[in-house]
Amino acid sequence: MKMSSISGVVCYVKDLDETAAFYEQLGFRMKRDANQLTAYVNWFWITFRPHEGEEPPVRGAGTYLYIKVEDIQEFYAGVQALGLKPATEPTKKAGMVEFELADPDGYHLVFFWKK
Repeated sequence: MKMSSISGVVCYVKDLDETAAFYEQLGFRMKRDANQLTAYVNWFWITFRPHEGEEPPVRGAGTYLYIKVEDIQEFYAGVQALGLKPATEPTKKAGMVEFELADPDGYHLVFFWKK
């Protein structure tokens, strides 16, 4: 038994328009259908769907999505120039440099650079 890759994830959000604006300004390619929004980086996708029924107790809790970037300092400066507020500054950890940014629903994006 062998897996070949992970293609994507589904995240439930409160507002598709707010989510679209956030991910578009970070540079994700976007595709929108009637009831969902999908953000792409290369072959990987994140599909966002509105949460129906009871609200989940803590949206985004424990979810960390790692995204590799070409230049961590440049990307960090770009995120700040967009008016977004990263939770951390670029920090060296486990052989890479990373910083964290939460999306509007509390999903954690960890941008990293590694040789």
